[in-house]
Amino acid sequence: MTAEKTPVAGSDAAAQGSFGVGVDKLRKRPDFLRAARALRQGTTGFHLQGNPRRDGSDAMRVGFTCSKKVGNAVARNRAKRRLREVARRVLPDQGRAGWDYVLIGRAEVTSTHDFEQMCRDLEWALGRVHAQA
Repeated sequence: MTAEKTPVAGSDAAAQGSFGVGVDKLRKRPDFLRAARALRQGTTGFHLQGNPRRDGSDAMRVGFTCSKKVGNAVARNRAKRRLREVARRVLPDQGRAGWDYVLIGRAEVTSTHDFEQMCRDLEWALGRVHAQA
């Protein structure tokens, strides 16, 4: 009898592909800093940073962050949950392979802004960032 291994929540195995085929999570601080130095576009509900990696990898990676300006831990987590769902819906179709994306929550807006509008904003921001590259 063989025991199948199931991914543990929070492990890299569980994180890979959680946003769709070819979309992974950014986890290391240097990756976030590289994205911060690259292309960016603001929207009403969040800021988008995009970085073409040019390392030959086809994986698209995405990270999320909310500062304490967004609110207490509950408000920050709510904002990040909304950003994760927006990315899950839009990035597999609109994102580019080999890019890193960071979505940054905005104070008092990300957790209350219309969700469908946030999806449209991400599509628009991706178009702008890709045009700058």
